[in-house]
Amino acid sequence: MRFMVNEIVEGVVTGIQPYGAFVCLDSKHNGLIHISEISERFVRDVHTYVRVGQRVRVKILDIDDDGIHFKLSLKAVEAKKARMMRNSKLTQELPVMHKGFSSLADRLDAWIEEALV
Repeated sequence: MRFMVNEIVEGVVTGIQPYGAFVCLDSKHNGLIHISEISERFVRDVHTYVRVGQRVRVKILDIDDDGIHFKLSLKAVEAKKARMMRNSKLTQELPVMHKGFSSLADRLDAWIEEALV
């Protein structure tokens, strides 16, 4: 199988070290999710995010010259998923918009009532 940079692939976590998690993509290809690529948040312990044997979806950030070892990112996949969910939620929740200040004036009395309650 041929892998490419920026591709999102699935693999299995085969080992965890303080600096990241090792992932096997197939019988020939493997990679490392560096601790900085685990989450957008501060990662104190990699074990709190992944466990050995867990199937994960990761993004290929770079491929070594040998074509076998990859630099992987878990947070890039999670960020994309979160963006997609946030965008779909926003489009569903936005009210119908009207241009101008008249729509504000129409709602002003209701907002004042809500604030007083």
